[in-house]
Amino acid sequence: MQLEKVPSTTAFINGKEYLYFSGTSYLGVTSLPEFQELVFKAIKKWGTSYGSSRSANIKLAVYEKAETFLAQFLNTETAVTVSSGTLAGHFAIKKLKTLVDAFYYMPKTHPAILPEKALPVFDESELHPSLKLLKNKKISIVMDAIATFETKPFSLEFLDEIDASNTIYLVIDESHSFGVLGDHGNGISSSILKKENIKVIVVASLGKAFGINGGVIAGDLDFINLIKKDNLFIGSAGMSPAFLEVFVNAQEIYKSQLLKLKNNIDYVFYQLKDHLSITIDKSYPVFFHSDKKIEQILLDKNILITSFYYATSAKKFNRIVINSNHTKGQLDILIESLR
Repeated sequence: MQLEKVPSTTAFINGKEYLYFSGTSYLGVTSLPEFQELVFKAIKKWGTSYGSSRSANIKLAVYEKAETFLAQFLNTETAVTVSSGTLAGHFAIKKLKTLVDAFYYMPKTHPAILPEKALPVFDESELHPSLKLLKNKKISIVMDAIATFETKPFSLEFLDEIDASNTIYLVIDESHSFGVLGDHGNGISSSILKKENIKVIVVASLGKAFGINGGVIAGDLDFINLIKKDNLFIGSAGMSPAFLEVFVNAQEIYKSQLLKLKNNIDYVFYQLKDHLSITIDKSYPVFFHSDKKIEQILLDKNILITSFYYATSAKKFNRIVINSNHTKGQLDILIESLR
């Protein structure tokens, strides 16, 4: 299906309007006039792009301003932005390969942060035997804050089973939790209990809830400095300076939209939480339906959802997404259609 213009709560195909419960614009900002106005103003100030290396002698002040804000927002020592979330994941894993003895991955981890030859954290629901034996090693555990087909974060209690003599680099992809989870939409990483042997590295796309093209890597100063010295980073242009200014200036819009989103999630959750075919959580705007035919069933009712075979799963991905701008009337139509 090819849409004819950017979707909001509805979308058009061949001139016909459908209710739109798809995409990743959880806060619904991309179609908001007040958000678009911030984009227009920022482009007038910073232009449509800036194709210079971040390491060049001439620098734009907005990068330091936005990255300082992001580090504070994420409760990390520092942060650096790049042109996409995928590139953020690539840089983090590339540098960790020079630091750690082994990689482990949580279930359904996104390909952007999944190293070759990584071992699963769990083997038949038990901690991988090798993780129980490791001592005085440097390891990296990679995970999505919200994994594919999940509606809430994984428990991290298993970290207590790993010997404290090991240094653990915990890489968390917050792409689908930024703007939605956490005290102020700052994801799950800032709530992880700080331990001396655990170093949290956050990577994320900013193009989901926050509605701007770009990516971020956040963590300890020493680690971020390694990325800034990478030849690929030096040879690459940064993310759009205009979008960075939008991110900083749109915080009140993000907060307002998050409140609306939470109300919409609550409304749908309490209506559908007992539906046997639906996996849903009261804190997340995405839920899943087990009926393989649900896409067509809803399409016949003029409702669009996400349905495809995901890269890390043989199971079809029937993903229904609520955003901040859906009205109660639109939510009621969805709820009745699913019943």
